Amino acid sequence: MPGPLTKLVSPDDLLLVVDVQRDFCPGGQLAVLGGDSVVPIINSLATHFEHVVLTQDWHPKNHTSFASTHPGKRTYETVCMPYGEQTLWPDHCVQNTPGAALHPDLDVDHAELILRKGFHREIDSYSAFMENDKQTQTGLAGYLRERGLRRLFLAGLAYDYCVRFSAIDAVRAGFSAFVVEDACRTIDLQNSAAETNREFAQFGVQRITSAAFS
Repeated sequence: MPGPLTKLVSPDDLLLVVDVQRDFCPGGQLAVLGGDSVVPIINSLATHFEHVVLTQDWHPKNHTSFASTHPGKRTYETVCMPYGEQTLWPDHCVQNTPGAALHPDLDVDHAELILRKGFHREIDSYSAFMENDKQTQTGLAGYLRERGLRRLFLAGLAYDYCVRFSAIDAVRAGFSAFVVEDACRTIDLQNSAAETNREFAQFGVQRITSAAFS
C-alpha cells in the first residue's frame, strides 16, 4: 500500500505507468535498452501515490503495426496507413502471450486500473488516451475526470513513443503532465528522443526526475 504522500504529490495526482511489459524489456520482442532498469524506480515512485494506473499494450495477432503483416517490408520501416505514417514493429505484446505480461518485478499492487490499448487490429495506439487515428478514445480522460484526478506523473516505456504521446495527449485533454525521466527509457529511432524533448517543451509537459520525490 502507498506510504505517506510527499509534498510534491497531492491526493488528486496520479502515477501513470506506461507499458512496463516483458516484450519491452531485455529478452523481449521489442526490447528497449535498459527497459527493466525502470522497474525499481517505478516501484519506489508508486509508494508516494494514492492513485496509480498501468497501461498494457495488447495487440491481436497480425496487428497492422507488425512488419510481418506487410509482405516485403522490414521492421522499423514506415508505411502509409489511413491515419498517417506508421512505423512497422516486430510482433510484440500479442494478447495472452508471455511477452504481453507486465514485468514480474513490478510491485504496484495498489494500482486501481490496468488500461489495455492497441487491441484494434487496424489502428496502432501509442497513447494511453487516444489511438493513432487521433479519433478513437481509450476512455482514460473520462475516467480521470470522474475520479477528480488532475495531475499526471508518467513513467515507463518508451520515453519517445508511448510515454511521449500519452503525456502530450494528457495536456491536450486538459491535464497537467510531468514525465519522470529516469523512470523511462528511450528507443531513439530516427532522433525520436530529441523530437520528444522539443514537443514536451512546446506542449508544456514538465520533465522531472525521481529525486524530486526524495
